[in-house]
Amino acid sequence: MSSQRQQPDEFPLPDGRGDLPIVDSHLFDELLPAEAAFELTAGLRKYREPFIGITEDGTPRPGLYRLNDAGASPRAAVAAARAYLDGLAPHQQAVGNLPMDAAEWRLWTNAIPTWHPKGMRLERLAGPDRDRALAVVEASLSPAGYTQVRVAMALNQNLGELIDDYRDTLTEYAYWFTVFGTPSPDAPWGWQLMGHHVDLHCVFVAGQVVLAPVFLGAEPTVGTGRFEGIHAFRDETDVALRLRRTLDPDREEEFLMGTSLRTADLPPDLAGPWNGRHLAGAGSDNLVLPPEGIVAASLPADRRDGLVELIRVYLDRLPSPQAERTLALVREHFDETRFAWRGGHDDVCAFYYRIHSPVLLIEYDNHPGVFLANPEPARYHVHTIVRAPHGGDYGRDLLARHYRLHHGGV
Repeated sequence: MSSQRQQPDEFPLPDGRGDLPIVDSHLFDELLPAEAAFELTAGLRKYREPFIGITEDGTPRPGLYRLNDAGASPRAAVAAARAYLDGLAPHQQAVGNLPMDAAEWRLWTNAIPTWHPKGMRLERLAGPDRDRALAVVEASLSPAGYTQVRVAMALNQNLGELIDDYRDTLTEYAYWFTVFGTPSPDAPWGWQLMGHHVDLHCVFVAGQVVLAPVFLGAEPTVGTGRFEGIHAFRDETDVALRLRRTLDPDREEEFLMGTSLRTADLPPDLAGPWNGRHLAGAGSDNLVLPPEGIVAASLPADRRDGLVELIRVYLDRLPSPQAERTLALVREHFDETRFAWRGGHDDVCAFYYRIHSPVLLIEYDNHPGVFLANPEPARYHVHTIVRAPHGGDYGRDLLARHYRLHHGGV
């Protein structure tokens, strides 16, 4: 079956102006209802908690990640980052280049920030400076990964133009870019890009690239007007559907968490408009998540290949050598890797899925409208999350190993 796609003229537009207290890329949480304010400030409330990492039972497992040269040379990214920082004024460098151990690594939100972020807001930079900032992102990712990031940013502006509202916030460059550490081909460093539907954390350590946490989303996923022809998350959607449709119906009890994403059919804790079904968003660095779903190693060979194809969709945002190295690490843990699904699998219904490995956590979810007017989850509003459990997020496990090896545990 081929996936039918929502046509732009079918997007449910709001009847009037929105009432969310958002002005100039700032969300005034004190003006929100209590439940919404609590959900949307999770990242700010929790980023200074001691870091443990996502685990199955609260206890991180040592020895899952290894220091080795993945063949992904950071030299192009280093050169781009140095050029970017050199172009900033001293006062801009003070907030746009933070120490490697800065707490702001873990301060991010997929929504609109309720604080004044450090880092440089791209739309406030002069054009050449903004281009140099984006060049760092481009040099750090695969071509496909960079394209996906830029598409999500463009669709953010598309959304503002489509609803003709929040035009000072729903823009292409309403994102904060921060460099951490001193860009070097040898010493650890990294960067964060943070804003609505785009949150990336990229760390270079010991010849490896860690890209986690990653949150990418879009509402809608299809461009309209001057953005016509832009599409986001086709593979994340279609490859998953192909896999789901091949799974044995007699084994549904092993992987099917529920048959519908409609609010009336969901447990109350999974029916909210802010987080939906996903669990590993901002503020969830220490999430305890027991494994659910069918065990990857128990699938027939062709179904395992289908799961690998889906995992590749997410890992291929990385430079190719690192993507292959990370996939090999995931394969080592296929006997502990689970795949779970909620919702239907026809051409139009909304759904959620999760891939949960000791070294990789992926979530995909369809959401109701936040700025559009659909009251129920729809295919054209997608959130995706990628995490590295057991301390892998933000490169923390590899950084600790590197510092023990080269700096006596500093």
